[in-house]
Amino acid sequence: MKFILLSFTLFLMIAACSSEHTHDSDTYTDAMAHEHHNDIPVPSVAASYEPNQPVTSRMVAYGEAGELLLRGFLAEPEDAEAGAAIPSAILIHEWWGLNENIQTMARRLAGEGYRVLAVDFYFGEVAENPQEAQGLMRSAMANFDAGISNLSQAAGFLADAGSSSVGVMGWCFGGAWTLNAAIAISDQLDAGVIYYGRVNTNPEELARIDIPLLGIFGEADGGIPVEGVREFEALLGELGKQAEIHIYADADHAFANPSGTRYLPEAAADAWEKTLEFLARNLN
Repeated sequence: MKFILLSFTLFLMIAACSSEHTHDSDTYTDAMAHEHHNDIPVPSVAASYEPNQPVTSRMVAYGEAGELLLRGFLAEPEDAEAGAAIPSAILIHEWWGLNENIQTMARRLAGEGYRVLAVDFYFGEVAENPQEAQGLMRSAMANFDAGISNLSQAAGFLADAGSSSVGVMGWCFGGAWTLNAAIAISDQLDAGVIYYGRVNTNPEELARIDIPLLGIFGEADGGIPVEGVREFEALLGELGKQAEIHIYADADHAFANPSGTRYLPEAAADAWEKTLEFLARNLN
């Protein structure tokens, strides 16, 4: 009888945690849908820059999800030899998916001397409108373990490619998964850059972070309220974590996205410079 009661109690705890995670993910997805309800995935200025040096790029298979292959976009300096020990970065797309604008950003970052793998959470699908993006994001957010496995395999792929270090960064949806990765697989990573992704204010989970973080946020972001960002920053400080949080006045959600109509040139340019400086300091 005790065994039956214990098993039933554990079942209820697991079910409650699963329900809570699903509810949080749905709430986050709905918040992003509200922020992007009039948006379209056109290239922003961020996706218009050419790499600072010649790069090569191609689609690669970097892992598996059940019977499906995980396929991403790999970009690296043209003069990088196979297996060269250069710093690398995992790029996580916005809620639109791994579209051409994200691929352009991968090439742009590769032009700074990095091996860059832009991962795919949507298995080849890309959204053409907010309704499609909301559905794709909801499905991806519903399976936390699959998302972490995706990123873990991406980190392993880059390590096997000879990378000397591995960073992770992403925008919006990708920013949230950057933080998830920093909590769950810090042992495979060396740095993380969060562009206005959902923050976490659970001290026990934040305590697991063992990499430096750069956070880029907008003060006018209705989907990622600035009060939560400041609480997140304070908790990281109390826990002794290495974190740099920048909040841009008057910047709204998605102000530096490769896709969309919310691009804010001055703030986005400054955020990109801070990103490059942070990565150079922590990955090189």
